[in-house]
Amino acid sequence: MINPKHHRIVFSFFMSLLMSCIMSFIISVFNVGFVSNIVMIWLKAWAFAFVVAFPAIFLVSPLVHKLVSLVLKESE
Repeated sequence: MINPKHHRIVFSFFMSLLMSCIMSFIISVFNVGFVSNIVMIWLKAWAFAFVVAFPAIFLVSPLVHKLVSLVLKESE
């Protein structure tokens, strides 16, 4: 298993992998429909989206954690 000290990198990897997969598929189908080569269109879009999403999530996640902490009430 991976050492817990790498939590931020592993979290960013899986979050970007799954979100870029879902979003690129939905946007690809929205833009071109269910055409015969939708799988290739989607995989190309997914590869590009993942390359953008991974560093973006890695850089933005600390800010998101801080914002969540500000929004959520601490239990008493």
